[in-house]
This record gives sequence, structure tokens and C-alpha cells, in this order.
Amino acid sequence: MPTLLTFGDSNTHGTPPMPSHDFIGRHPAGVRWPTVTHAALGPEWNLIEEGLPGRMTKFDDLLMGPVMNGWLGLRVALKTHRPIDVLTIMLGTNDTKCEVAGSAEEIGAGLGGLLGIAFAPENQAAHGGYKVLVIAPPPVVEVGPFAATFAGGAAKSAALAPLYQDLAHAWGAGFLDAGQHIAVSPVDGVHFDEAAHQTLGQVVATAVADL
Repeated sequence: MPTLLTFGDSNTHGTPPMPSHDFIGRHPAGVRWPTVTHAALGPEWNLIEEGLPGRMTKFDDLLMGPVMNGWLGLRVALKTHRPIDVLTIMLGTNDTKCEVAGSAEEIGAGLGGLLGIAFAPENQAAHGGYKVLVIAPPPVVEVGPFAATFAGGAAKSAALAPLYQDLAHAWGAGFLDAGQHIAVSPVDGVHFDEAAHQTLGQVVATAVADL
């Protein structure tokens, strides 16, 4: 039974558009894009969802600490969930927060580090080899309750897709630009509504099958 590990942030976790900072919720199974992908791939597949709200590519969070550093998280996930056959990585949205002060190129370097971990010979060997799909998240929009948090983030996030594509090609990974298929919700400018999850889940399933 092949196993798919989806590694990401709140949009992989399934956080709905948030009308306020104190909103807590999660799209149910069948709506979250990883579960849509799983259903499209078929019952012979196993799914492991590794979405952590707030996770970044390589940065520690100012308030939530180093647990949000994707370099640390991916190392843990690859040791916890082996063996896997396909790994998807969709990160970078939270890196565009104004408090992080990272440029698009620095965020790209964060992805480069994640790919270095994913393709490390010892990690590949521990799983018997696995494929990697890089997913560039759709650009953020500076609206709603997170407008101040993501001030300046729209331009940085819009620049990520070509950087991610080049890195994926250099490492021999698959690439998908989610922004070509979906957009963030106008409610908070960051998260995906149900329709976006459905669309992305189907597109990712096709990309995984193509690997």
C-alpha cells in the first residue's frame, strides 16, 4: 500500500477562512485537500496528514517558538512516519509575515533546505526511496483580520512560484503552482474555502499520479 505524506501549514491542516483571530476550526475529512487527494488516488493508498498551523520553511516563530521551523518538523516527520512513497511540501505562506522579515529569496532558501532534508541519502534509504512534490502556495491577500500581520506579504508570496519551480527542477522533484488553480479566501486572505480545497485536492492527485 503506497503512502502519501502531506507536509505543510494550516492550509494542509485544513484551517477554514478565519473571520477573527480567536476563531478555531478545521475543515472535516472529505473537504480538506489531502483527504480529497487520497479519495482520488484510491483506497489502495494510505494518507498521513502533517499540517501544522503556523509552520514556516526554516524560521522559528516569534511567539510559538522553534516547533514552527519546517526544517525541524520535516526531520521529525520523516523519522516518525516511515516508510512513505510520496512527500508533498506546501510551505511559505507564514514566512511572508511582516514580523519574519524574510525576502522571497530567503523563503526560497528555506524550501531549498527542506528539499536537502527530503533528498538526503540517509532519509531516502530509510524509506526505500520516495518521490517529492513541491507545491507553491497561492499568494496571500492583505485583507481581513491578518492584514497587518501579512503587510507586504502579497508581493513576496507572489514571487515564490518561479523560485520554487527552479528549486524543484534542480532537485528532481515534481512541481505544482497552486495559485494557477485556486486563490485564498477574501475573508482572511490566507486560508482556503471548501471549493478551493476540493479543486486543489484533485489537482494534487493528478500531480502525484504523474510522479
